[in-house]
Amino acid sequence: MDDLRQKYLGLIGAAGDEAALEEVRLAALGKKGEVSALMKTLGKMTPEERQTEGPRLNALKDELNAALTAKKAALGDAALEARLQEEWLDVSLPARPARQGTIHPVSQVMEEVTALFAELGFSVAEGPQIESDWYNFDALNIPGHHPARAEMDTFYMARREGDNRPPHVLRTHTSPVQIRTLEAQGAPCRIICPGRVYRADFDQTHTPMFHQVEGLAIGKDISMANLKWVLEEFFSAFFGRPVKTRFRASHFPFTEPSAEIDIQCSFEGGTVKVGEGDGWLEVLGSGMVHPKVLQAAGVDPDEWQGFAFGMGIDRIAMLKYGIPDLRAFFESDLRWLKHYGFGALQVPTVRAGV
Repeated sequence: MDDLRQKYLGLIGAAGDEAALEEVRLAALGKKGEVSALMKTLGKMTPEERQTEGPRLNALKDELNAALTAKKAALGDAALEARLQEEWLDVSLPARPARQGTIHPVSQVMEEVTALFAELGFSVAEGPQIESDWYNFDALNIPGHHPARAEMDTFYMARREGDNRPPHVLRTHTSPVQIRTLEAQGAPCRIICPGRVYRADFDQTHTPMFHQVEGLAIGKDISMANLKWVLEEFFSAFFGRPVKTRFRASHFPFTEPSAEIDIQCSFEGGTVKVGEGDGWLEVLGSGMVHPKVLQAAGVDPDEWQGFAFGMGIDRIAMLKYGIPDLRAFFESDLRWLKHYGFGALQVPTVRAGV
C-alpha cells in the first residue's frame, strides 16, 4: 500500500491538466483500478485480516480522493488565472458602443418550425409545464412500471406530508398538450405542441431542460403515408434541400405501430451534412396514435385515427447551424450568443425562407 500511495500521489502531483488527472483517478480508483482491485480482496480475507487491512485501504482511498480534489481545484485556479491574464481589459480605451442583442437559436428555430408547420395546416397548442401524473403518463398509456416514471428520469414535485393525491411532475414531453387539446376541441385535429420539457439527464447531447415539438393529426382516413409526406416536406423546407426519410420499427406506449425516423445525411470531416450521402441519422419518434390514448382524451378510436411525432428543437438547431455542444445553449455566454444568434429582423417566413 505504501508503494501505491507514493506512486499515485506522485502521478497526481505531476498531472498537467484535468484529462491527465482523470486518467490517474481511473487507474487508481476506477472500477478496474489498482486500489479498487485491492478493495475487492477484502471479502476473501479472514475477519482478523479485514480488521487490519480494511482501515488501511479506506485510509489510502480517502487520501487519494483528497489529493485528487485538491489537485483538480489547483488546476482550475491555474486555468482561471491564465484566462484572466489573456482576457485583460484596458480601462483607458474609449467606451465601446452598446452590444446589440440577438435572437437565441432555440427561439429562432422554434419560429421556423412553427412557420413551416403552419404552411402544412397545423396550428399551435400550448399547455402547463407542471403536469399531473395522469396527463404526463397515464393518459398516454405509459404503465406504472415504465422506466420513464422512475425518479432517476423524471422530476417529481414535492408534496406536503400526508398528501396522498397523485404527484405532479415537470413534464417530460409535450404530449400532455395533445391530450388536453383533444379533450377541449375533440376530433378532427391538426396541431403542433412546442415548448420546454424536463428530464434528469446532462451531457454533451442532453440537458435537464430542453425544447421539444410534437405533432398530432387526427382524422378519419389518416395513415402512416400521410406522416411520411408531412415529415419529408418539413425537413426538406427546414434544411433547404430535398431530404429523404427512413422508417424503422420501434415501440412507444402511446403509438401503435411506432417508428423511429432517420434522415439522409453524410459524415465528412467531423461534420454532418443533411440531405446528401448514404448515411442516416435518427431525429425523432412517431407512429399512429394508440387507441387507448384516444379513449383517454375522449375520442372514439373506432371512428377516428391519426399520427403523432416528437422531436427535439435543440437537436435540429444543432444540425442546421453546426452547433457542436448542447450545453452551450444554456450557458449565457455573450460571445456564443453573438456568434450563433440571429438579428431581430431575421424573422423566418416560408416565402423568404427559413
